[in-house]
Amino acid sequence: MVFGWGKKKEEIPSTEPESVLVDDIPKLTENTLAKRKKQTLSMVESIRNDAAPLIDDLIQIGHTLEQDNLDVDEIDKHLRIIVVRGKKQVISTIKRDVVPLPRITSMDDVKELSALLNQILKKLGDVLGRQTRIIHIFAKKYAEQLKEILSKLQSNNTEITRILKNYQDDINIYNDVTSLVHDITMSRTEILQNKQKISEWTDFVKSSEKKISSLQNSIDEFKSTKDYGAYLKLRHDIDKVSSDLPTIKNQIDSQFTKISRPLGRYEHISSDREQKLFLEKLITDPIETINSKNKDLIIIILENVRKGILSGSISVKDVDKSMTQITETIEMLESFIGQINEFQTKLHNLKVESDQFDISSLHDLEKELTKLIDEKKIYEEKIDVLSEEIEQADHSNSDRHSTLELKLQQFTNTRFTISKNV
Repeated sequence: MVFGWGKKKEEIPSTEPESVLVDDIPKLTENTLAKRKKQTLSMVESIRNDAAPLIDDLIQIGHTLEQDNLDVDEIDKHLRIIVVRGKKQVISTIKRDVVPLPRITSMDDVKELSALLNQILKKLGDVLGRQTRIIHIFAKKYAEQLKEILSKLQSNNTEITRILKNYQDDINIYNDVTSLVHDITMSRTEILQNKQKISEWTDFVKSSEKKISSLQNSIDEFKSTKDYGAYLKLRHDIDKVSSDLPTIKNQIDSQFTKISRPLGRYEHISSDREQKLFLEKLITDPIETINSKNKDLIIIILENVRKGILSGSISVKDVDKSMTQITETIEMLESFIGQINEFQTKLHNLKVESDQFDISSLHDLEKELTKLIDEKKIYEEKIDVLSEEIEQADHSNSDRHSTLELKLQQFTNTRFTISKNV
């Protein structure tokens, strides 16, 4: 029995491939699958029509066998029981399981037909297998008829199974093609969206470059003015004056370090809470507490320390040395205050003069410039990332196109070239 497409597919002729757009493939494959389905139903219907008379023959054999006593009256009583029982089993199976075959109008009908033939073959095969000796000895003519019919039904069922497998293979390839088309379409849409983003971001980068250039020119113009030059000189002078502070601080710290031990001991024995707090600051950071306002209090504290050393309430290793260092500190106090005042006055005057220059607009320009440069860098990085993603997507789509061409060739028996329109 030959059914064309249901047999092994013919070799695809070596011809020039046809060009097809991805968007046109769903319609192409749907039409092809519809034809394959129609062919499948037609072929199975033909097989069904070939098998239907065989079913009728089986039913007729059952009726005939039921009326035939197989001459059992002439055989041994015990053997007669076995033969009659075997005959009844065969007849019962035919009556119960051998039924008319369904008409073929859908794939569900095809599956029903295949299942029914499988059941008939299995049930009859089982019962005839159990009663094979009885049937072959006492119903030989029926055995030969049944064997021939079942052989033909088996052949029909095998053909249906093969056709169903071919159709299922086509369904699988169709699903693969559909999935590939979906992936390509989604990827193509994503690529277009990403390209649009890159275009927008590129416009932003170009616009930013113009703004950056304009801002830089404004900043350069601002910095080229005489006022800004004067402002820079003042800032230089402020930095220079500020650099004197560590020297002054080191001198004062060095001097007070010499008397830190007796000062510390005096802090512990002093009962004046306010004086204790002040003394703590004086010991920790003397430059922050030494000024004209605190001069008398500092001298009083140092004199009290001197008295404590003389009275013995403040113990030191070398009394004379400690007394000399306290005297030095008191004598140097005015000089320290003068240095601090001179430093603070110079710094204050320079800052006042510097504050007369309004450079807030320059700071605004520089802030805006920094912001634009950072944003430009961010979008340039985004462009690089998306460009790489597009390249990878193009590569993946190229692989999908190749796979799709092979799947289409398997499905349609026609060579195709996928038009890469993205």
